[in-house]
Amino acid sequence: MARLVTAPTRFTHEDWTRSNLTKYANADVERQQAERLIAESDRLKGETAKKTEKTQADVDKKLEQRLNDIRYWKTELDDKLKGITKEIENLEAFKQRVDKALQATEEPLHIARMCLANREKRVGIDLVHDDVQKELLKEVETIEGVQNLLRRTLEQATEQLRLNRKAKYQLDKDLKDKLGAQNIDEYCENLRNNSQNIHFNDSAAVIEPNSVSPEQWQDFSNDNINYAERERMNSVDLRSSIDGLLQQTSNDMRKQEDDTNEAFANRIWECKDTKGKLEDNLNKVIAQIKEQEENIATLELAIQAKEAPMKVAQTRLETRQHRPNVELCRDAVQYKLIEEVNEISDSVAQLQARLRDANSSLKGLVRNQLELEEDIAVKANTLFIDEVECMGMRKSINIQNF
Repeated sequence: MARLVTAPTRFTHEDWTRSNLTKYANADVERQQAERLIAESDRLKGETAKKTEKTQADVDKKLEQRLNDIRYWKTELDDKLKGITKEIENLEAFKQRVDKALQATEEPLHIARMCLANREKRVGIDLVHDDVQKELLKEVETIEGVQNLLRRTLEQATEQLRLNRKAKYQLDKDLKDKLGAQNIDEYCENLRNNSQNIHFNDSAAVIEPNSVSPEQWQDFSNDNINYAERERMNSVDLRSSIDGLLQQTSNDMRKQEDDTNEAFANRIWECKDTKGKLEDNLNKVIAQIKEQEENIATLELAIQAKEAPMKVAQTRLETRQHRPNVELCRDAVQYKLIEEVNEISDSVAQLQARLRDANSSLKGLVRNQLELEEDIAVKANTLFIDEVECMGMRKSINIQNF
């Protein structure tokens, strides 16, 4: 127990005084350091407050500038969007015009082909490769050429519409992104130190790896605007080309239609004129046949009329052969009777020759009549095909401007 209980240390008065002085000095040093720290803290608080306020004001200003930039590009994008949207509507209307023009070529082409098919029903000499045939073939070629041109134009319009819609989609997406960014930055701009929705997020102070530079951001929208404007101008040029093309194709088809109709009119007049002349000749031939038949009848009567005189002359000669003895004299009567028989025989031979010629002529006239009637029928068939069938169909052709 004596070992466990130790008496407290005893100090001298000098120790006690020195200890007090040391504590005074230490307290004074700590107090001075505290005063310096307080002064430094006040200065630092003022500086950081001003710095934070200045930085926050700078951030607010930059947010304002950023919002101004966004609003500017939104305005530019919106203007281009309106332009490309309007151009899409215009090009759609022009595409419909081309489509209607293409559909409108079907009937004229069908009629032209039907005319060619109908004209194959011409017969004989009238199955000729005339001006009408040439113009119809040219008309088919013209319309088919117009159709091919319109189909290619329709494909170009469809492709240009696709490009226009692509440009519109890019502008729409860019505008949507700009609106989202504007809403976010406007929200950020309205945040204040006393706002309720502010909070700590230590991981937020980073640069996103997929972020872009301001120059890239500006170039992106500028590229979209330039692309949209380029496609809009291409579309405007295409519409101008389509307008001229539709006018030119209508003029070409209308001119060819007029040329074909004129060829039809000339050919119909020519056929009618020829048919009229053939009918005149037919009437003359028929009249001549009648005269020739009458001539044959008179020739046959004339030949028959020679039979009685011949019988008389030959009977006299035969009777006088029975004169007796010296009375069988070669007198003038005998010579005259022989002359009469020969004369009648010559007359009959001449009349028979004329009769043969007349019959031959009659056959030729009848043959010519049949040929004329056949040719007139051919001309009538041709006129029916050209004037009634073909021109009847062609009256329904109506080349319009689309």
